[in-house]
Amino acid sequence: MGRMNHCFDALYVGIAASIYFRPESAINGSRIVTIAVLVTVITIAKLFYQLFIYPEFFTPLKYFPTPSNRHWLTGNTGSLLVDTPHALMKEWAKTIPNDGILRYYIVGNMERLTITSPAVLSEILVSKAYDFAKPLVIQQALRRVLGNGILIAEGEVHKFQRKNLKPAFAYRHVKDLYPVFWSKGKEMVKLIRKDLRTRKAPEDNTIRVRIWASRVSLDIIGLAGMGRDFDSLRNPDSSLSQSYEMVFATPGLGTKVLFILGMLLGNTKWLAKLPTKQNKLIDTGCRNIRDATRRMIREQKVKMENPNAETQVDIISVAMRSGNFDDENLVDQLMTFLGAGHETTAGALQWAIYALCKHPDVQVRLRSEIRANLPPINVETPGPIDAATIDSLQYLNAVCNEVIRFHPSVPNTVRVALKDTTLMGKPIPKGTQVVISPELVNHMPALWGTDAEQFNPDRWMGPGKANTGGATSNYAFLSFLHGPRSCIGQGFAKAELACLLAAVVGSFSFELRYPDAPLEVREGATIAPKDGVLAKFTPLAGW
Repeated sequence: MGRMNHCFDALYVGIAASIYFRPESAINGSRIVTIAVLVTVITIAKLFYQLFIYPEFFTPLKYFPTPSNRHWLTGNTGSLLVDTPHALMKEWAKTIPNDGILRYYIVGNMERLTITSPAVLSEILVSKAYDFAKPLVIQQALRRVLGNGILIAEGEVHKFQRKNLKPAFAYRHVKDLYPVFWSKGKEMVKLIRKDLRTRKAPEDNTIRVRIWASRVSLDIIGLAGMGRDFDSLRNPDSSLSQSYEMVFATPGLGTKVLFILGMLLGNTKWLAKLPTKQNKLIDTGCRNIRDATRRMIREQKVKMENPNAETQVDIISVAMRSGNFDDENLVDQLMTFLGAGHETTAGALQWAIYALCKHPDVQVRLRSEIRANLPPINVETPGPIDAATIDSLQYLNAVCNEVIRFHPSVPNTVRVALKDTTLMGKPIPKGTQVVISPELVNHMPALWGTDAEQFNPDRWMGPGKANTGGATSNYAFLSFLHGPRSCIGQGFAKAELACLLAAVVGSFSFELRYPDAPLEVREGATIAPKDGVLAKFTPLAGW
């Protein structure tokens, strides 16, 4: 399909050139009318080819198995939106014989491959990692919000950035940040208690976890990433908090439809230029965030020039000391850490509370371990919390690992082949799009056993299971990916979640406000419960 898109693009260019150099061929003597008519005709032809001709007759990927129930408009998904059909993919992986790769179609009969075996994951994530990149439409969407940092960079630029940022995420640095994670967890707990005390009716103890999770994770990434407390917990109306609310607002149906059209035409850059309300919000939010990060970089440089200043352990300070990033690239990296770092952790904390509401026995057992080993939050001068203390809590870490496995905040990522290559020895043409899905792989019985679809922290307990969960391959746990494009901040993220969850579970018992309601999810850059986890929090005495 990639080569045919180039043919259609060449037609567009050819038309413009022909009308420019041969105006006598214009319809009614009007170049504008002629171009408009011909572009419309070619666009319709392109859509017709995509919807009807290509998947039936011209796909070069016919040797990969595919579900049989393909519709000309919705593909194999039954959805009119750009959705990844996770539930269907799990069923296909079980019922359709395959050697590690399945082919399917989404809305508009757009073709995708998805991976079902560790051997193929090893190829695409490790040995051929730089043969594949994020598709242009995804890069365009993410770059607006996250800057041109390590998450967006490709090829040699990515290798350079990762090499020079990796020291900032080494365990020797992350372990020094545990007190930051814990102190913000304590602050959040105290503010939730205060909020509950001010309620007029004692039975009114429902909170929306997303609000607190977003604010605390933003504060943490500010302190750990920049050495600056944004104070979002105490001041939810801060400029930065409001800016992220603008940026990560759920897109409306109209935006989703336009995005589908952009994907069918192979480019979504024009979407950001439309004068829609959502675009205005995103542009304002991103401009505010970028301006704030520039100020922070300037202030941090001044601070670091002071010979008497204490050496900072935050991420950007470590990167600045390397001397390998100019100011704008530092801004891009900070945009990435602020946006991706706080959104993914906020999602993970929501999933953790949701899972513990659904499994009260796990909640009780975890609380027992936490209260037996950590100092009470309501004591003003508790003993210090360090990395060794948190890391020694086996069940806490088992629960966190199971939350991340069972409810990955980023359920899939897409890669496009940058050149003609192979997977499993079979040709993969340039432009082929491959969906790598933690939501699929993390739940495969072939890798995790017959209880793969059950939330079970005990799978991480016992000799040799703390890091594997008993899975048959390290590629079975895909939430942070693997290889040179794996999440550089996975140690940071797991430590942050452990500290925050410990603070909350030790301080409250909680249950869902509507325990029998079906789970609905909000999909965007990350995935989380649509209602933000409405839960009834009951403060517990003695901690």
